[in-house]
Parts: sequence; C-alpha cells; structure tokens
Amino acid sequence: MNITIIGSGNVATHMAAAFKNAGHRIVQVYSRDIQHAALLAYHVSAEAIDNLDNINPDTGLFVVSVKDDAITTVVKALSAHKKLIVNTSGSTDLNSLLAFTPKAGVFYPLQTFSKIREVDFRSVPLCLEGADDGILADLKQLAFTISNNVYSVNSARRKILHLAAVFACNFPNYLYGVAQDLLAQNQMEFNMLRPLILETAQKVLEQEPRNVQTGPAVRNDEGTMATHMQMLSEMPMLQDIYSLLSQGIIKNNKGVTAPE
Repeated sequence: MNITIIGSGNVATHMAAAFKNAGHRIVQVYSRDIQHAALLAYHVSAEAIDNLDNINPDTGLFVVSVKDDAITTVVKALSAHKKLIVNTSGSTDLNSLLAFTPKAGVFYPLQTFSKIREVDFRSVPLCLEGADDGILADLKQLAFTISNNVYSVNSARRKILHLAAVFACNFPNYLYGVAQDLLAQNQMEFNMLRPLILETAQKVLEQEPRNVQTGPAVRNDEGTMATHMQMLSEMPMLQDIYSLLSQGIIKNNKGVTAPE
C-alpha cells in the first residue's frame, strides 16, 4: 500500500517503520519542521515535505499522527485528495474526521513509544474503527500485516481504553519520577528501585492487580503512613497524592487479603 505519514513524532516514527518493514511504500512524511520530516523520511525511504499542498497523488492512505488539537485542521486539508484518512489518536472521535470526509477511520496503537527504544510492533494491540464495513475490512487487512493483535473498537470504547492507559502507563511513570527525585535529594540511586519495578510489572502480567497489592495502605498500617506524610510535610502536593492513592488502595482492597 502507498502510505503518507502525517507527523514525525514517536507514534509516527514507529508506525512508519512497521509499515515499511511489512513491505508497504512510504510515499511521503509530512511535518511542519522539515528537518524532523527529513530525518524520518530518510529512514523509511520517503520524500520529506513541510507543506500539505505538496502531497503526492500516489498516496492511497494518509496516517495522521499529530497532536489531537491539530487533527481536524490536517484532515480538512487532506480531504480534498479524496483518499482514505486515518488518525492514530486514542481520544479523538471518528466523527471529527467524518465531518470532512466519508473515507475515514482510526488506527490506534495501544502502546507507549519513544524514538530511542525499539518496539516489537507485532505485539502491539491495534484498535481499529472505520466509517463503514468496507473501510474497516481494509484497515484490518492492513493491520494484520504489522501486528498480530488487531481489534475493532468504536470511539466510545477507545476513549475508555485511552483513559485506562493513562492510569496504567502515564501516571506510574510520573510516580517513578517522583521516586527518583526523592532518592536523588538524599544521594541515592534510582537503580535501587529497578528490580522492585520489574517485579511489580511482572506480577500484574500474571495476576489481577488488586490480588498482588502490597504496601502500608493495603495493610492499613496507619503508623507508617503517618510517618510518610510527615516526611512529605514540605511537599504538600505529594502529600495529597500519597493520601489519595492510599485511600484508593484501602477502598479497593476491602475484603481482599493482603499478600505477605
């Protein structure tokens, strides 16, 4: 398939590579910053452009991977080409594309991406939605060329998935940063926590998260929690976070026996 990638960020970079590795042709890569477009275009043997007026008509599919608030502007500009347009957003409704073109769909990869880290794309869940059954069938055929995990997910369910992903990925990563700062302030290394993080992640891959919850809150260890709150006395925002999360753990684990 002839594909043009709109965007040059983390998602665009990994998807472009996955499509190229599967034998598809990346016709162009667009970015407002021509240097960013050129860097990705070089790796996928495509033409770099920084103006949507220079779209190659050989393109059969536009994959729009830009910030959510820029999607409608880009789709409106691309709709004149009357080609299939998909976005990769977890939270943007399909109707925002259908306002400009009937040839629309969603191609949402449920994964965290960084340019500096390779991902086995065949294991990445791809959540698809199409304006009609024919478009959805075409997107499924395309999706299976780059991933073994393909799902039909409508806009409402995709938004729930995206919200759940924020809780499962973005918030824990922020908390890792908080932990790193606490250690650095006391001349200790974050490496000391990495085995704990890996073991925690491994357990939730094998069991229900609430069944393997540990820590002072699940034990209702009021003394330890009070001590921690005192240690955070000069960091009121972290006190609030600690208190809210501890209350959530206590409520979530009522009637569940805490693991040793």
